[in-house]
Amino acid sequence: MSAFSIDRIGFIFTDALAEVVSITSGFLLDISSLEDDSDFNEMVGFMSLNGKNQGIVFISAEEATMRVICSFMTGISKDEVTRNDIEDALCELVNMTAGNAKLRFNEAEQIYTLSPPFFIRGKDMSITTKKRVSIISRVLKNEEISIKLKVVFY
Repeated sequence: MSAFSIDRIGFIFTDALAEVVSITSGFLLDISSLEDDSDFNEMVGFMSLNGKNQGIVFISAEEATMRVICSFMTGISKDEVTRNDIEDALCELVNMTAGNAKLRFNEAEQIYTLSPPFFIRGKDMSITTKKRVSIISRVLKNEEISIKLKVVFY
């Protein structure tokens, strides 16, 4: 995969996530970091991208951020949002972001099918690779929330 295509894929996924968060919660996000580390926040939603180039898209956030986003997505008070609601909301962000990005590629570009989204929770989670991969990593945030996006192609 060329540097141009990685840059383009990074832009497409970043823009897709920002648009999905804006539509579902009303928050406008800016890119605050093009980080190259592999650390995640405590909550991670992810799904497999299967096609021309195999990959995985990850979205991670702290529980406080997901509680606020989930509240806007569901209309439930952030104090009444359950753990299950938050997990569902993060998985839905992953699903909608990957689907939104998929629609932005033309037929000659990155075509892929999507797996169901998955959720994991933990501390000190990171990606360790054993072979050459391409990693797109961004932090999107505003004064209230912060979300990490990672796309790994192998």
